[in-house]
Amino acid sequence: MLIGSRLKELRKQQKMTLKELAEGAGVSISFLSQVERGKSSVTLESLRKISEVLGVNPSVFFAGTEKRTDDVAFFYEDLATSVKNPEFHPILVTLQPAQSDGQPFRHTGHEFVFVLEGSLTLKLGAEELTLTEQQSHFYSADQEHYWYNYTDKPIRFLAVSSR
Repeated sequence: MLIGSRLKELRKQQKMTLKELAEGAGVSISFLSQVERGKSSVTLESLRKISEVLGVNPSVFFAGTEKRTDDVAFFYEDLATSVKNPEFHPILVTLQPAQSDGQPFRHTGHEFVFVLEGSLTLKLGAEELTLTEQQSHFYSADQEHYWYNYTDKPIRFLAVSSR
């Protein structure tokens, strides 16, 4: 299922209008409509905000049904799809080269990242950390944070978020 179709399905399940979701996520109604119809792509930052309003983990939009392609900025693979309402969400993330245009965000809980391949730049507040293969970091997700790939190679890392 495509991201837009899944978004529309979740929004309708919660009996939420485009306007309500747009206002809560800080995006425009037209943008949400375009995403739902597959006419616009969504950034990780926007997807995270939309997910918070819907009360779901962003990984629900990538539940193993989409094919991985090299033309998407990031790819999520939810590693807990067989568990209903898990206390934490392990997600395998692939960031394509030169993905540096997102804005930091915050949410409840904690996060743990472990780099499998490449060199990940993690922004935590005003601090930037560079994590290389086999390095990890644990942090409170209520501080502004974001992941960047400033390199010319894809990065793969495990991100585990608590509720």
